[in-house]
Amino acid sequence: MKTVQFLSNSIQVKNIIKGLTLSKSLFVSILIVGEPHTGKKSLVRTLYREQNFIDGGDFEKVNRALESSKEVIIYNFDKIESVDSLNFENKRVVAISNRVHNSSVIDRKFAFIYNMPPLRDRLEDVELLSREFIKEIREELMLDSSYPISISPNSLDLSMNIKSLRADIYKRLILNNISRKDIENILYDYLYENLGGNNAYRENLPIFERPLIEAGLKRYRSQLRLSSILGLNRNTLRKKINELGIN
Repeated sequence: MKTVQFLSNSIQVKNIIKGLTLSKSLFVSILIVGEPHTGKKSLVRTLYREQNFIDGGDFEKVNRALESSKEVIIYNFDKIESVDSLNFENKRVVAISNRVHNSSVIDRKFAFIYNMPPLRDRLEDVELLSREFIKEIREELMLDSSYPISISPNSLDLSMNIKSLRADIYKRLILNNISRKDIENILYDYLYENLGGNNAYRENLPIFERPLIEAGLKRYRSQLRLSSILGLNRNTLRKKINELGIN
């Protein structure tokens, strides 16, 4: 099994780790709940490296594990509908869930309940994980590590927590290392697959014009200056901006 490393500078997460560590020697039931892809499963795996993880989507397998083992780790716990029927007596149970369906039942079944905060509430972890992902992805794609890249934590996609963060950094690193020839090849492949009709030239011009004008406006912050840079009449540029719906 691949070694799982869990990285966090969050005080909230460190308190969860502390609580889990202290309860490892006790026969108690513990629930870790939080949004998908916040690192719940990875965190538990770092503390329970030798244990098998049981999918809560397989109710029969969960019951067999509870009957035969003193220590059971259950992920996808929110997929279990009849939680009340599970026997946790004299067991060490760690359950990982994306949500809580029946809080009264959950409160009865679990001695400790920990809430894993989402990444948007752990900006210190966003910075830490970003550095780690940049390093990993550069090695994976064999990118030049000496080439600087600056990413603001506030601009990253945290909509799906760690999953979207890694995907966003992956995309940014690729785009940051793309050449003019790469862009031409991408456009070639896209146009080869999508070119058709009887007005394709005009229909596909925005693919080039929109990023050109948006980037120019952001960089030069002036339509007058940008029109000079592009060699366009100012009225022509303004017309293009309106046609493309650029704010």
